[in-house]
Amino acid sequence: MFGINGPEFILLLLIGILVIGPQRLPEYTQKLTNLVREVRRMASGAREQIKEEVGIDIDEVDWKKYDPRQYDPRRIIKEALLDDDTKPVSPGGPSSGTAATAAAVSGAVAAGESSPESHIRPLLERLPDGVPAPFDTEAT
Repeated sequence: MFGINGPEFILLLLIGILVIGPQRLPEYTQKLTNLVREVRRMASGAREQIKEEVGIDIDEVDWKKYDPRQYDPRRIIKEALLDDDTKPVSPGGPSSGTAATAAAVSGAVAAGESSPESHIRPLLERLPDGVPAPFDTEAT
């Protein structure tokens, strides 16, 4: 438990008995017994509280599923790269809005309007030459 083997434990127990003395030994034994009972009561109370709040018993949880040692990032990336993502796109599906936008932009370009880049607002605005970039002294 704490890296203490049998003979070391017996030696520590004997030293404790000699230090405490025979007069106070029953008192400290009772205190130790009460401490162990209280710790057990607290542990069972915590178990019951978790069961009430979460709704599952701790013994029913599959802890292997949450073991981080089972996740190999190389395997996960390899599986993701080799996974077949050639699923057909259904009309009205989540990606149909993107396709409709692309078709509208290409139609506008074909109709002679300006390039699609002119309709997109720039994400970054450039500062005029000679103007220093803002600096936040409170930032880390």
